[in-house]
Amino acid sequence: MNAPDPILPQFDAPFAPPDETLVPDLLARVKRDDQAEARIDRDARALIEGIRARAGRIGGLEDFLRDHGLSTKEGLALMVMAEALLRVPDAATQDALIADKIGAGDWTHADHADTLFVNAATWGLGLSTRIVRPGETPEGILSSTVRRIGGPAVRQGVRQAMRYLGHQFVLGRTIEEALKRARPLQAEGYRFSYDMLGEGARTRADADRYAQSYADAIDHIGASARGALPDRPGISVKLSALHPRYEPRNRDAVLAELVPTVLHLARAAKSHDLNFTVDAEEQDRLELSLDVIAAVFSDPTLRGWDGFGLAIQAYAKRALHVVNWCADLAAAKGARMMIRLVKGAYWDTEVKRAQVEGAHDFPVFTRKPATDVSYLACADALLDRRDVIYPQFATHNALTVATILDMAKARPGDNRGGFEFQRLHGMGEDLYHQISEGAGVGEAGPIPCRIYAPVGGHRDLLAYLVRRLLENGANSSFVAQAGDRAIPVSELLERPSDALRDHAPRHPQIPLPKDIFRPRKNSAGIEFGHRAELDPITAAMQAAPAPQAPPEATPADANRAMETLAKAFPAWRDTPVEDRAAILETAADALEDDRAQLMSILAREAGKTIDDGIAEIREAADFLRYYAAEARRIMVTTPLPGPAGEENVHTLTGRGPFVAIAPWNFPLAIFLGQVAAALATGNTVAAKPAPQTPAIAKAAIDILHKAGVPKDALHLVPGGTETGAALTSHPDTAGVVFTGSTATAKAIQRALAASDGPIVPLIAETGGVNAMIADATALPEQVADDVTASAFRSAGQRCSACRILYVQEDVADRILTMITGAAATLRMGDPLDPATDIGPVIDQPALDRLKAHVAHWQDRLHWQADAPGGLFMPPTILDLRPDDRLTEEIFGPILHVKRYAAADLDKVIEEINATGYGLTFAIHSRIEAKIAKVLGRIEAGNLYVNRNQIGAIVGSQPFGGRGLSGTGPKAGGPLYLTRFVEERVTSTDTTAAGGNASLIALSDDG
Repeated sequence: MNAPDPILPQFDAPFAPPDETLVPDLLARVKRDDQAEARIDRDARALIEGIRARAGRIGGLEDFLRDHGLSTKEGLALMVMAEALLRVPDAATQDALIADKIGAGDWTHADHADTLFVNAATWGLGLSTRIVRPGETPEGILSSTVRRIGGPAVRQGVRQAMRYLGHQFVLGRTIEEALKRARPLQAEGYRFSYDMLGEGARTRADADRYAQSYADAIDHIGASARGALPDRPGISVKLSALHPRYEPRNRDAVLAELVPTVLHLARAAKSHDLNFTVDAEEQDRLELSLDVIAAVFSDPTLRGWDGFGLAIQAYAKRALHVVNWCADLAAAKGARMMIRLVKGAYWDTEVKRAQVEGAHDFPVFTRKPATDVSYLACADALLDRRDVIYPQFATHNALTVATILDMAKARPGDNRGGFEFQRLHGMGEDLYHQISEGAGVGEAGPIPCRIYAPVGGHRDLLAYLVRRLLENGANSSFVAQAGDRAIPVSELLERPSDALRDHAPRHPQIPLPKDIFRPRKNSAGIEFGHRAELDPITAAMQAAPAPQAPPEATPADANRAMETLAKAFPAWRDTPVEDRAAILETAADALEDDRAQLMSILAREAGKTIDDGIAEIREAADFLRYYAAEARRIMVTTPLPGPAGEENVHTLTGRGPFVAIAPWNFPLAIFLGQVAAALATGNTVAAKPAPQTPAIAKAAIDILHKAGVPKDALHLVPGGTETGAALTSHPDTAGVVFTGSTATAKAIQRALAASDGPIVPLIAETGGVNAMIADATALPEQVADDVTASAFRSAGQRCSACRILYVQEDVADRILTMITGAAATLRMGDPLDPATDIGPVIDQPALDRLKAHVAHWQDRLHWQADAPGGLFMPPTILDLRPDDRLTEEIFGPILHVKRYAAADLDKVIEEINATGYGLTFAIHSRIEAKIAKVLGRIEAGNLYVNRNQIGAIVGSQPFGGRGLSGTGPKAGGPLYLTRFVEERVTSTDTTAAGGNASLIALSDDG
């Protein structure tokens, strides 16, 4: 890692401090006296009344969102159509999408606002439903409408409605068009900040294209700019759009490769004296963003220019720390910085991510009033530091505006100077018309307002539009309520501080990440975006000693182990289930405590990267805790119904010594999952790891023994095929749980069937030829992300990995280009290096098999990365022909791609099912009817919609296949432990001892 600059302030705020301690401090900071609150009420009321007085003219997004908010079926359908329709190239898929969504609601109801925009947009959406017959299906609706007015007219009407939305949200399709459209508002005194639309870069080409787009826009904006800062226009840049691997684990490369690009753009902005704002990213990227900002801002060539700035999200618990850090940085460099304060637009994503990643808390507030209070606290701090900061308050809330104005008034000097407000293009016109003219704001007078103006084509609009709909379309938002005269103004004047004082700081319906699976504890992750977490564990992994493999067991050793386990079985079976469960939970805690050492073994022995290593430890801990909880649930005595005078009870008990045979690709998680399931249900266990990964198995067994599992009840039996055969053929073997190849599972099955003893159960999870389908409505960036992760993460050595992608031919070239570019950014190397994405494959025979497969399909080779040598198999893409079939599992980073015509979807389903495998399957589509149809016919155990197909979560996504992919039941699911037990029913005739006393004693009153 690069050494920090000792001159610069270091950002070291806690990543996710508890709401309970943070919110009271924020409340204290924003507390106002009664006189101030009265002034704020007066000014906010005047602003709201002004909004309502101006509402109902031509109309805008506020009107549309009020009619079609996200709480309505229409709003949800609108969001999906806006996100997908304009990028779909073929008419058939457009028709299917429209038919799927127009049936979701009533676009022609009579309660619309009487405005030109709403009526025009709603006409487009209601075109298909306006003349339908009652009871028609969505497909029938479209069909009947097409018969009456023609398919092209229907498609054009709905597409036009989407363009109306785009016109409201986007200032221009090009920067030239945006500058032209901005002139009338500039003449009225509005300032502008232009945002060049686009998702984060997936490829180097994407990043280069975005950088050039920013550079061109700066030149065009600068050529037409007038006046001096802060009155001059500006541009917003997104760091993740300028680097395809803008990730905390990749910090050194980001600083080396991205800082020069951003500095080049900043110098260009300085040459035109523009405002240059670095947009906010997700919270796990915050520290990385501040590193980039510090490096660029500190460059001496930028001195003498006060236009550099950044956006700060108030919903982040570290927002106030960022404000103070920026002020300190500006002061240290003798410069001034422009800061755009926003509420934040990715709240739902942040909450989900924290839960998925096992964070100790959320990096964002869980109550909206807490975000509002944080916003005011940050605003207060910004106003305090106007000597080095030019605050830019982005809000559409009249109460927030009035509060900030009163904060400014309370300070000495000119309360109108040294800050501005900002609004989104297409929103807040009625509010900011008053502010820019000085109306409705008491004694403040006119306040400068800057319009944040997106620029880009309709295809680039999609992600931005959906995010703005989510952010501002909820019925609880001020934007949705301000123009609604049915809502009393007093409701809009409720203070966020009052709401927090009346309720707990934390939302009770949003459990902490550790509590999402209560009563069991969720496993703990590592926050890679917080250096205080990442750096120590990386150092500990690298300093850990090399793993020591235990000696191989011979067949004779295996026989002795089985005999010992048979003798130990009765005592372990009779150990109370609560005691067995507690031991497993103790072991789970020990796993997390010793995770650096375990991750080091996983990296050195199995080639696991740091993110794969922590994921595996988390899965192992989840298995231990889940099976402990499940054992408590099912290993109980259950009374059964029967006649009077008879007692019937049902019990479960362990079967005996179980043989657990684990694979090398998940040598800790699957290994411990198998062992924990058998132990939890009272079985003793012979644990045989894969020959390639005995050291991690030994570490796991040591943890279980230390946690309290008797050594006689759990034996590690490392070895090869002969050792495994001795275990599975031993007469004391009461069950086998296996994960590995289909061929090995069949061999075990035959060996068990040939035994003269009891019929022994086999629980097997085997491989899969796992497919993904992506149609033309799928978001290409999302498909690229999910395919890249599913096909190449863990060097493709996952049972669930995507082996073949079926992509609709109309969009195949674009999606395949994006996948190829994304895969090309993956780094192969030392698994102990946090920046490594792909480690080595497990051994030379595995590498030889993969190379032979590619050689066999050499004429289908579409792309292959360069490999560093050794045991590294480079990510590879094979472009298959229509008649090609993938009939066996290829266990490595090789993606097969097939193009299909939209009309041939049924043939694709048949081809997938014909393999006989049925492990995982994924589909990317925005057409619900198509998704339902495909999922209903695909024969796979785990089905994923609009996401990747790896990383199944214990208890949430039980994992296992059908057909050639396994026997079931699913690991980490509610039926899994039932295969490890025997059932017993005890029936007692209670009248045999002289009568049923309880029956005879019944009173007549009962």
